[in-house]
Amino acid sequence: MTTLLRVDASVRLNGSVSRALADSAEAAWRAEHPDGVVVRRDLGRNPLPATVWPALAKAQVGEEPATDEEQQLLTEARALAEEVTNELKNADAVLLAVPLYNYGIAQHVKAWIDVLLLDMAYHVENPVEGRPAIFTLARGGGYQPGSPKHGWDHATAYLERIFGDVFKMNVRIAAAELTLAPVTPGMESLIDLSKASEAEAHVTAEELGAVVAKELVAKAA
Repeated sequence: MTTLLRVDASVRLNGSVSRALADSAEAAWRAEHPDGVVVRRDLGRNPLPATVWPALAKAQVGEEPATDEEQQLLTEARALAEEVTNELKNADAVLLAVPLYNYGIAQHVKAWIDVLLLDMAYHVENPVEGRPAIFTLARGGGYQPGSPKHGWDHATAYLERIFGDVFKMNVRIAAAELTLAPVTPGMESLIDLSKASEAEAHVTAEELGAVVAKELVAKAA
């Protein structure tokens, strides 16, 4: 049985471009691989508690819990960390839907990644090396070369560094830019470019979903 881990990060349910792009990728994946299983984690709706990473990090460097409350927090943190890391380890592919917030990733995405890194970054064995990862990214402004804010996107390179270089996954990206143009005063002249970018990103997301599914089916054959 082949598993796709889908992780959503947008705090929006209605109108989220990153979620919509992930829907396109997932639909194409399902069309090519109807017997596959999708496991979901919604960090936008259910972020990891802020206490998880500090409790784990202190324990990793040998600092013992000082109180019963801290011990309980550590116990709960370890259980949740095992859950989220096993989701990644057990997934044959990952679909990560992330919007650009304040020029970077949101704190709930960083918290999730920090928990994964505690378990996976410094071990010799890498259970996810070579596995496919699709990023569906939404950026409210424009960050392409030549634009005024080129270089201000601090999310994409970070995600590529973690999943591509640290976890050594095979990363593919479908990204839409200028997604805030239809709802932001002063960006009216960019609405057509926004729509074109989003439409192109949906096509890319569908293509990537289908390609990854075909790869997994061929591998399982």
